[in-house]
Amino acid sequence: MEVKQKKVAQQLRNFERALGEYKLDEPLSRFLTRFYKSNRQMGSSDRRMTSRLCYNYFRVGHIAADQAPEARLVIAEFLCETASDLVDVHRPQWSAYQQGELADKINFLEQQGIPCDDAIFPFYSHLSLSIDPKQFCRSQLIQPDLFLRVQKHAVLAVEEELTKNAIPFEKVGPYSYRLPNGAQLQQIKKIEGLFEVQDLSSQESLDIAHIAKNQSWWDACAASGGKSLLLLHKEPSIQLLVSDIRLSVLRNLDERFLKANIRTAYRKKVLDLTVDVEHLLHGERFDGIILDAPCSGSGTWGRTPEMMSQFSESNIADFASLQQKIAARASKYLQKDGQLIYITCSVFREENEDIVAYLEDTCGLKVEAMNLIKGYHRKSDSMFAARLRKIQ
Repeated sequence: MEVKQKKVAQQLRNFERALGEYKLDEPLSRFLTRFYKSNRQMGSSDRRMTSRLCYNYFRVGHIAADQAPEARLVIAEFLCETASDLVDVHRPQWSAYQQGELADKINFLEQQGIPCDDAIFPFYSHLSLSIDPKQFCRSQLIQPDLFLRVQKHAVLAVEEELTKNAIPFEKVGPYSYRLPNGAQLQQIKKIEGLFEVQDLSSQESLDIAHIAKNQSWWDACAASGGKSLLLLHKEPSIQLLVSDIRLSVLRNLDERFLKANIRTAYRKKVLDLTVDVEHLLHGERFDGIILDAPCSGSGTWGRTPEMMSQFSESNIADFASLQQKIAARASKYLQKDGQLIYITCSVFREENEDIVAYLEDTCGLKVEAMNLIKGYHRKSDSMFAARLRKIQ
């Protein structure tokens, strides 16, 4: 037991040092990369454990928010793991329950006077109405899986290489695969460019779109091109314009398209959709517009749990205001009967259903389909997608 206590004490020191230096002003993954570079004395097992403890700490949201970080970390390890030296040392009476179902562990803690369900996700009152609040909040305690979308011609080749390299996988769609986090895909040179790392819900976000050969499409907030690549996967004959406010991410898009061996010619523009862009689009009209809108990202916080501590409730209204402005401006460039595919990776109704209602009321659009893509029951992200038709 003494050896375990010493090991846990060292783990806690590493955790406290990392947490003390983290200012919540950047992604935790980026901070930890820098932290490890400046603490080269930490071995690989120390780095793995520090990452685990930091992520678990943020996963529990506002549970026991009034307690010290060490006490909250013990709770986090109890809820997020099936075995933990930290729990064994600091709460040995909890160890017998450590391998139980998550629901049983939550019930146990609540019997100890530690409320969980209403504290994990502090913004649950803003959730879209179709979401099961309890299931969603509890899903924040579980890291989502890694998902791939494989090019249509490469399915057998990718499966063969994954098998050859002893990487377990589950086929969850015609071109969709679930893999364990940490799978060393970059070491398999033969499948470079044959797949995209893309969450399963994101892969399904364009299922709502009606895409036909040779249509003109505009990916209005393209970022590094994930939705554009998905669109071309579905119909490579389209005429495509991609735009973003940042030139740097459009350069990343070029690199991704090149790596994926995209042969479809495409145009790109740097556009700021918070201001008028008529002088740059010159009256163009599109059959379809994808608007993967800037959003809270709350449907993806299972991957980035630190966001629950960085985010403020007032940010929801800020994002909704931005989304209204961008969506209204983009929709002007639809042809009559054209379709706007409005997408967010948010679970907040203000960013989803409320924006769709606003567009119907003010922009001459009619909603035809709307879908909250629930990932919380299958270890993937949650997203929202709607198809609106230009009727006037």
